Amino acid sequence: MAIINYISAVAIPFTILIIIIYGLIEKNKVFDTFISGATEGIEIVLRIFPTLIGIFLAIGALRTSGILDLIINVIRPVINILKIPSEILPLAFLRPISGSASMAIATDIMTTYGVDSKIGLIASTIMGSTETTLYTIAIYTSAVGIKKIRFVLVAALLADLVGMISSVVIWGILS
Repeated sequence: MAIINYISAVAIPFTILIIIIYGLIEKNKVFDTFISGATEGIEIVLRIFPTLIGIFLAIGALRTSGILDLIINVIRPVINILKIPSEILPLAFLRPISGSASMAIATDIMTTYGVDSKIGLIASTIMGSTETTLYTIAIYTSAVGIKKIRFVLVAALLADLVGMISSVVIWGILS
């Protein structure tokens, strides 16, 4: 275990040292290249910042307005017919939008029902098999200036839906 801790402690400084040595061997101006990259990074942050503010505002409004509970109550009869636990619906709705909100919901699910319960296992599988799709697409497309995301969005949300349904089906079979 001590060797793993040592490797972890020296990994980043060692990587930086390798980059500097490589830059010197290639006769690059290492510090000027670093400054150029840092400047470009700040420009990207400034371009995506409005998108981040919009996403965080929308998530906050969705969570506090009660609309999520309303949607869940409306679709609950269909979900019950399909034998999908309604307890995971808040996670299923928020996972494509926000990683931190979905993590909070998953933690709450596991605290309430237990990590080894069917609902806890479904929640953890959803967390591992899906992505914060809207957040990721918004950040990447705004960073590079892409405006038409319709097909990417549909494919990504479909992949999330398949991950969620697969989680329910697999744990329905295994438990």
